[in-house]
Amino acid sequence: MSRFINPFTDMGFKRIFGQEFSKPLLLDFLNNLLIGERKIENITFLDKEQPADTAVDRSVIYDILCETENGDRIIVEMQNSRQPSFKQRSVYYAANAIVRQGERGTQWRYDIKAVYLVAFLNFTLADIGKDFRTDVALMDVQKNTLFTDLLRLIYLQLPLFTKEADECENDFERWIYVLKNMETINRLPWMAKSAVFKRLSEVAEVSALSKEERIRYDHALKQYRDNINVYLGAIEEGREAGREEGREEGRAEERREMARKLRATGMSIAQIAQVTSLSEEDINALE
Repeated sequence: MSRFINPFTDMGFKRIFGQEFSKPLLLDFLNNLLIGERKIENITFLDKEQPADTAVDRSVIYDILCETENGDRIIVEMQNSRQPSFKQRSVYYAANAIVRQGERGTQWRYDIKAVYLVAFLNFTLADIGKDFRTDVALMDVQKNTLFTDLLRLIYLQLPLFTKEADECENDFERWIYVLKNMETINRLPWMAKSAVFKRLSEVAEVSALSKEERIRYDHALKQYRDNINVYLGAIEEGREAGREEGREEGRAEERREMARKLRATGMSIAQIAQVTSLSEEDINALE
């Protein structure tokens, strides 16, 4: 058993970033993520499920939803496997968090607060790009300037972060290194020099879990591993199907080549069809 919890499990991720006792960890991570842009002094955790306007309205579930001291919303989520239309879904989630701020009545003047979505991706997506970190905002295309800061999407493709511990240049990179390697290391680096990483070590130790928490964590870990195995199995099945398709296409090309050679000898189309199992239409279509 690993010394530290797996942050890619639902319970592990929320223990590190989604509990009141671990709030300083989330604040430190977000401030390092947004260093040079803004400083978040405090956050309040909100309910995960957004209220639906009607019985048929779609509700949106977030991993972690919090609000800053000035009312901005921050959505932090961890995704472990590719999902259809993930990019579109993430835009929908963020836009929904803006729409939910709307107030009825004539006095409201669209006083909406900014929404940030931070997505940890334990996979890569071609339509997001080939960089570990991708920041998306609403831009003036002609001027290439920020149009508004009310919507921000930040994608972190973890497989594309390949630095070792001694190569990390700042605390943001150190955070990513620790999250990627937490389950396989016996001691968190930088504990001696950083109160944050010392606290992270205390929060993330499996031995720090209560009996009930340990049961829930073991269940979450099993679920995570099962989901990963299903995901990897689906990938392998796709690869095998592709290989079989390639083999079948290769055999078909061999039959077509044989048909060309037989046709060049003057053999009848009917005879060639019998030898190669190709249809007479396919044989006549050969160049």
